[in-house]
Amino acid sequence: MNEIEKLIEEFGTRQSLVPFFLGVVVIAAALAISVLVTRRLRKRLATHPHRWANNSDFPGFAGPLVAVAIVWIARFAVQRTHWLEHTPLLDLAIPLLVALAVIRFALYVLASVLPQGSLLSGSQRTISWLIWIGVALYFTGLLPEVEEALDDVVIPIGKDRFTLLLAIRAVFSVAVTLAVTLWIANVIEGRLQKAEHLQVSTRAVMGKFVRAMAVLLAILIALPLVGVDVTALSVFGGAIGVGLGFGMQKIASNYVSGFIILLDRSVRIGDLVTVDNRQGTVQEIASRYTVVKAGDGTQSIIPNETLITQTVINHTYSNRRAVVKVQASVPYDTDLDIALGILRSAGETHPLALKDPAPAAVILKIGDPGVDLELSIWIDDVFANAAQIRTDLLRAILAGFREHGIRIPAVRREWVGFATPEMQERPSESKA
Repeated sequence: MNEIEKLIEEFGTRQSLVPFFLGVVVIAAALAISVLVTRRLRKRLATHPHRWANNSDFPGFAGPLVAVAIVWIARFAVQRTHWLEHTPLLDLAIPLLVALAVIRFALYVLASVLPQGSLLSGSQRTISWLIWIGVALYFTGLLPEVEEALDDVVIPIGKDRFTLLLAIRAVFSVAVTLAVTLWIANVIEGRLQKAEHLQVSTRAVMGKFVRAMAVLLAILIALPLVGVDVTALSVFGGAIGVGLGFGMQKIASNYVSGFIILLDRSVRIGDLVTVDNRQGTVQEIASRYTVVKAGDGTQSIIPNETLITQTVINHTYSNRRAVVKVQASVPYDTDLDIALGILRSAGETHPLALKDPAPAAVILKIGDPGVDLELSIWIDDVFANAAQIRTDLLRAILAGFREHGIRIPAVRREWVGFATPEMQERPSESKA
């Protein structure tokens, strides 16, 4: 006799009215209290800074747990005092509330592990349907028959008896263990990201290491739980190693290069780099690639192997200082001491110019229209707007030139014309 038949049989007598009304009251009170607890948690966690608190599914499984606790305590008290021997509604409510709590917790874990999108929504629907189907099979008494039917289907793998039921349990165990371990890894990674005393690259490599170890532990823990021999995976591991050695050389190289970059800290998140004719700020160092954002907003995805095998110009490797240079030309008859003094004064009066090293004005070369001069200043922030700084310097130099009557030399071109023999013969031909 299954649970549904027992419930119908117990409700068929008059003595079942008291347990029925008691169950209705207890369940209604439990649901009301669970709703109040859930609302209170949502309000309290709305302003909480932690990521897990901002997840809307976090307090969702707290309500069913509170309801389960209230119903279980009420049933225990009634049966302990021998007031009632049977509480059918309470017996029915406890598995349903437990299933609801498991579903809510699974939704919360999936929302923390998987990114937002169709994969997350599809996984949540699948988990909900599978759990409710299992509950329905349990109440109807069909669960043992379904398990027996699945156990009769033998999958020919190895010498041991490997059935479809064992395969389903293995997949379920791996999925659950992997989801829980990745959720724990996300929590640990979130704490690492907030550890300000650690370097950004150190946090990143530690987070990736924790995630990789979580996946490995999930597989090593889940498979033995269902009776799968882990030593059999050595054959697959050898095959994967051969595949990595031949067909996936670039991919493996990029992954290894990513860990090397994070460990030696030659390129860090936030550095200004020039690599492969691309200059920009390092935004992200992923396992396979590095994202470099240029000043115009474009983002370049550069394989990590490129950062290892090619020359990388890191403008902020040791410090954030940078030099800004502008050029100007003066006529040959200009007093160069006055011109150089104007350039130095323009550099010294700029608010971003450093005093040490001081601005320097030099003669660059003797050009075609005049003498080319160059002003160099050092600034303390390589990410400052260099174009605006050059504009300010050139405006100050032009103002100084006007004040001292120094003009900008213009390029002079001389045109020389001469008559060709053909041009000299044409007038005689016209007279003839």
